Amino acid sequence: MNVSAHCDPPVIIYKQSDGFDLNASCDWTSVDRGPLLPTFSTAAKVRVIVTFILCGISTLCNSAVLWAANGHKRKSHVRVLIINLTVADLLVTFIVMPVDAVWNITVQWLASDLACRFLMFLKLQAMYSCAFVTVVISLDRQSAILNPLSISVARKRSRVMLMVAWTMSTLFSIPQMFIFHNVTITYPANFTQCTTRGSFVTHWQETAYNMFTFSCLFLLPLVIMIICYTRIFIQMTKRSLFSNQLSLRCSKNNIPKARMRTLKMSLVIVICFIVCWTPYYLLGLWYWFFPDDLEGKVSHSLTHILFIFGLFNACLDPIIYGLFTIRFCKGLKGVSHRRATDMSVKVTNTVVAETLKCTAITFPCKRGEAAGEKAQQV
Repeated sequence: MNVSAHCDPPVIIYKQSDGFDLNASCDWTSVDRGPLLPTFSTAAKVRVIVTFILCGISTLCNSAVLWAANGHKRKSHVRVLIINLTVADLLVTFIVMPVDAVWNITVQWLASDLACRFLMFLKLQAMYSCAFVTVVISLDRQSAILNPLSISVARKRSRVMLMVAWTMSTLFSIPQMFIFHNVTITYPANFTQCTTRGSFVTHWQETAYNMFTFSCLFLLPLVIMIICYTRIFIQMTKRSLFSNQLSLRCSKNNIPKARMRTLKMSLVIVICFIVCWTPYYLLGLWYWFFPDDLEGKVSHSLTHILFIFGLFNACLDPIIYGLFTIRFCKGLKGVSHRRATDMSVKVTNTVVAETLKCTAITFPCKRGEAAGEKAQQV
């Protein structure tokens, strides 16, 4: 949210809390033609309620996935990737969601300048980690399909990529601690906000920083993911065309089936990331270059919906993992196996009972049965 002592009448409150935050949670009101101050609108109240609900759901689902993954004795490198993605989603859950909700309730920034800088760093770091870990999953699946013989080095490679992802997410977020600070105005009332106001000498510098954040946070990961899965699709198409032995379902080895299941899971995770965040980032891109065009065309409610839709991605990842995980499938198979076992026991008991009954009845006719068996053998 940009607040200055001068009269700036933006339609959308621009906080830049995660590189950019189209936070239209407050309505602008004019007091004696002075600076416009935000208020806690009805749309903001709905946003706060939904955000807290998503926070609870995401905490429950991601904690369950983290507990299940850590409880498994053998940790494959794919499971390690999922654990890292879950940790990144929990960072969004415990940092981005609560800070956004509380900030909407208080309207202005009530914490210290140090808290302003540090929380803005953590918020962007959480967003970066989600994007970069998703990229690592895409790169890992590309390597698994294009180079299936390199399974022995897959664990080491994924560990290195994860270290790079977390390191980059931290380094790229450090500028937040220098450009964000508390700004206070005294007219028409004392009002303090955590903002980037005054951190950039010219407007193009602010736009350049926003574009860098947008590129690293969304555009570059999107391009890498598209390239990875395009190469996977091309490779699998070539194999299906030139080799009749590629049928993974008919393979006696269970590894190709597991690899295909993991590929589907990672693809769905990537699609959900793209679908959830694309509308929000596109609106931010529109605001940077054509802020005047948004006035009167984009309602505050729409910006609330797009931001909440982006946060919903943190809830979808553990659900997707639950649907595709091996343990979940084994659980379903176990239920069907137990039902089949119970049915077979009932059938066996019935057969035994009928056999004993038949034996008691036909015991006197043993010679006839023996003769019949000999005739059958001939």
